[in-house]
Amino acid sequence: MAVKAYILINMVSTSVPETLTEIRKVKGVKFVDAVTGPYDAIAQLEAADMDELGRLVTTKVLKVTGIAKTLTCVAV
Repeated sequence: MAVKAYILINMVSTSVPETLTEIRKVKGVKFVDAVTGPYDAIAQLEAADMDELGRLVTTKVLKVTGIAKTLTCVAV
């Protein structure tokens, strides 16, 4: 069964468009949108299981240049 999560993202303000473009290229990212409020963007990820999801977040998404901080919320 696939695991879904939402990542709330704070970015370096000068790189928002470029950062969104790079996040969209990550396999497993279903969408990413800029948003208003305390976070700059929200992304939806999907993986086969929790281990894959963890690897996706830590080795792919968090490595994108321009991301300052994230909060990952796993869908239940």
